[in-house]
Amino acid sequence: MLSRKGLIPDDYLLTRLAEDVQQPKFKASKARKARFVAKNGTCNVAHTNIREQGRFLQDVFTTLVDLKWLHLLIIFTMSFLCSWLLFAMVWWLIAFAHGDLDQKGDDFVPCVTDIHSFSSAFLFSIEVQVTIGFGGRMVTEECLSAIVVLIIQNIVGLLINAIMLGCIFMKTAQANRRAETLIFSKHAVISIRNNKLCFMIRLGDLRKSMIISATVRMQVVRRSTTSEGDVVPLDQIDIHMDNPVGTNGIFLVVPLIICHVIDKDSPLYELSPADLQNNDIEVVVVLEGVVETTGITTQARTSYLSEEILWGQRFVPTISEEEGMYAVDYSKFGNTVRVATPSCSAKKLDEKGGIARFKLHEHATPRPSVRRRRLSLRMKQYSTISPLA
Repeated sequence: MLSRKGLIPDDYLLTRLAEDVQQPKFKASKARKARFVAKNGTCNVAHTNIREQGRFLQDVFTTLVDLKWLHLLIIFTMSFLCSWLLFAMVWWLIAFAHGDLDQKGDDFVPCVTDIHSFSSAFLFSIEVQVTIGFGGRMVTEECLSAIVVLIIQNIVGLLINAIMLGCIFMKTAQANRRAETLIFSKHAVISIRNNKLCFMIRLGDLRKSMIISATVRMQVVRRSTTSEGDVVPLDQIDIHMDNPVGTNGIFLVVPLIICHVIDKDSPLYELSPADLQNNDIEVVVVLEGVVETTGITTQARTSYLSEEILWGQRFVPTISEEEGMYAVDYSKFGNTVRVATPSCSAKKLDEKGGIARFKLHEHATPRPSVRRRRLSLRMKQYSTISPLA
């Protein structure tokens, strides 16, 4: 396995540990819309005025797993303490009703031996439920009620163990923990790729264990208005992707560039660089797959606002071949370089003749650096001419 030395650079994001990402500063006069999905994958949605709170109790297991660790541990401890105290009271009442608490002769047979107070009944309740069995206290065949309570407490103890241990296991093995090592590039880019104007992001996996059946989905979230005048504040539009393997499924062994071709069916088709900065759009990226080691489905999310989409740039390569194996340089994961890209929308680009026309115009018109070089050469040639000539 290739060693990954050094700290995690700022050029890419951990899906869960990116709360401190520095956002670009904007003018105070322009109010930006609230972010739908944070960079760390959490959804910026608050559920209010929920009247039917009892629905959460109908799915107690999921509710317990969703609780915070502190609350879950408190419930875990209190469930055992309450059950021990409850059955301790039952054992004390059985002993009190049978007269076991009074001093009797040697011929007296109690329901439970060696119960003289509530403290001894509490200790016996713990011994029964956790099956310690110190040997000092035991149930006799004198009382049928004591035998029934013994059976009920064993069943209740097994149910509490199964539920609480299952909740703790599911919470420790939650799939979102695997998403901590699934990374996305800090910025998205728009540039020419395979003679097409494309929207691109880069994603990768820091672990050696793979994500099986990994799929990637993208959505554009923006404010829209229907034909009837209804305002949809979070209109979610699916966008098609042109992945390296040709489908939504990816083989995430090395960092991959996920590409969306901006064509007529794309919601980005009419956006130019200026329109992109003036429109409040958000591109949500969702990566799903099955964790190889646990078999649990995991999901990692992030999003890109308009100001996080870089027009006219592409990602630099991160993979190189070293000593018969492929090395991934994660220090270049989010690095981009500026490339020649049309400064108009894909729609206007198609109206003007497409990428071929743009490249022809680019070759016909020298770049400013080339023009400056030619001008400097002409100046040198002029300065070398003798005045007497």
